[in-house]
Order: sequence, then structure tokens, then C-alpha cells
Amino acid sequence: MFTKRQGIVVWFHQMKHVKHLKRYGHLIHVSKRLKYAIIYVNQDELEDQIEALKELKFVTDVEPSYKPFVKTEFDNPITDKAKEYDYRMGL
Repeated sequence: MFTKRQGIVVWFHQMKHVKHLKRYGHLIHVSKRLKYAIIYVNQDELEDQIEALKELKFVTDVEPSYKPFVKTEFDNPITDKAKEYDYRMGL
């Protein structure tokens, strides 16, 4: 069975503190230029991890990812007849 996980975006001051973020979850991505990291944690531990991350001195902001709550099933897409004709022609 799959464990439900959710991402957390952590903004920080300096890159030297990135290694400390590994103990709060699974570190996926780090941006050196924009100074943020993406961490995945279990959804049942999400609020505790956010509060723990906010208490760290080197963290400027913590934002949860809303990807698990975004609807990914779309209803009846409206197709453009001109594009549909072009696709059949192989253009």
C-alpha cells in the first residue's frame, strides 16, 4: 500500500544549512540561486514538520505543496476543429 506524501517548500538564507533539512523529510530538490528546497514528508506528519521547520533560525518561510488536492481529471475538453484537421493531415 502507498504512503500518502506531500511536498514542503522551505526557503532559507544560506546553502550551508541544507544538510540539516535532511532529517525532516526526503530531500528532493535544492535551488542554489533562489535558495529553496523541496522536502517530501508523510501527510499525517505534515503539520508537525512545518512547525519544526519554522522554528529553525536559518529558515525564512515554509509552504506546503497543494499538488495532492489539485483535481487532475478533466471533463469533456473542447477541441478546436482547425487543430483537429491539422493533426489528421500530419502537419
